[in-house]
Amino acid sequence: MKEGNRLSDALFEPPDLDEVELSVLAEIDELRTKLRWQLNEPRRWVGSLRRMQFARAVQGSNSIEGYEAALDDAAAIDLGEEPLDADEETRLALKGYRDAMTYVLQLAGEADFSYSGQLIKSLHFMMTNHDLRNRPGLWRAGSIYVRNDETGEIVYEGPDVDQVPELMQRLVEGLNDGGDAPSLIRGGMAHLNLVMIHPFRDGNGRMGRCLQTLVLAREKILSPHFCSIEEYLSRNTEDYYAVLGRVGAGAWHPERDARPWIRFILVAHLRQARTLLRRVKETEQLWDRLERSVKRSGLPERTVPVLWDAAMGYRVRNATYRAMFNGSPDEAISEAVASRDLRQLVELGLLVPRGEKRGRFYLPSRELWDMRQEIIKARDRRDDSDPFERPDPHLLDDLQRA
Repeated sequence: MKEGNRLSDALFEPPDLDEVELSVLAEIDELRTKLRWQLNEPRRWVGSLRRMQFARAVQGSNSIEGYEAALDDAAAIDLGEEPLDADEETRLALKGYRDAMTYVLQLAGEADFSYSGQLIKSLHFMMTNHDLRNRPGLWRAGSIYVRNDETGEIVYEGPDVDQVPELMQRLVEGLNDGGDAPSLIRGGMAHLNLVMIHPFRDGNGRMGRCLQTLVLAREKILSPHFCSIEEYLSRNTEDYYAVLGRVGAGAWHPERDARPWIRFILVAHLRQARTLLRRVKETEQLWDRLERSVKRSGLPERTVPVLWDAAMGYRVRNATYRAMFNGSPDEAISEAVASRDLRQLVELGLLVPRGEKRGRFYLPSRELWDMRQEIIKARDRRDDSDPFERPDPHLLDDLQRA
């Protein structure tokens, strides 16, 4: 904390990393380097994997807030298509987060860039403007409390509303200054401080996760599609809330130790990177098999992405098939061409149709499903142990010498 600042105006500060934390950070950096080399090579399957990773981030961040949607519905919304099952409120929430994250992707490579309160407000507006009651793009106007939905108990009270503009200015200034902390730590601290300041009436969790992804995307270590941890957080929501509660202690306490949060974030990045490496390997294997199957059947190469989607368990539709190619005018296909391709895939026993007319979608055939399951069964056992619960190697050496 800078001399002369009131404690109430300070922010949470990152701890000095210890030996174990530095070791975990180095392991994450090594995994991210492997990912960068594999994803930077010009392979056609990278586009499909990137599309689904983006959908996983959008789905994951919104599911934490209670907006539940199937992954293929999240992917459809990302493509600008209507979901099959998600209700209107969920569709609008996912679309809003999709719009904000799309803007983050644009900002990742922007040369003339700086963080500002207005940027944070703009991202918040994009993700919450479907409900004007939540003051999209505006700081909250009064006190704010987070309640336990089951008990009604207040579990967190944000700082006084009069402090919000100054606290957010300090957060922005810190992001622009950069500092010496590694990018994962800076992103994690931006996430923590925004959630604890709770500057908005609603959407603070989504905004904190979005801001963290922006900090990491600006580092250009990995494509923004592959550097977020929303998927991991959505699968470990209880632990996520627990560590925030432990660090926050029920109110605005920036003097408290942020180490538990930093360790949680490091574990999240470590496990997400391992998941991505496995997903990259399996996507390449599946894509190779699908390419061979398409070639043997005399199908056009453009059908491989739709078969990959189906094999991954996503419901395929004519509209989403066509939308895959919307970004490339040279590869765009018409509704009639898409219908013909899908009909051929059904005739060849690769897809199974369900529903009628506009509600029609396609599922993987047994052959396609088995192809995917063979790859899953061949997985190596993954280490998901907590690196901060491993025995101290120096202590083990002492025990062995005793």
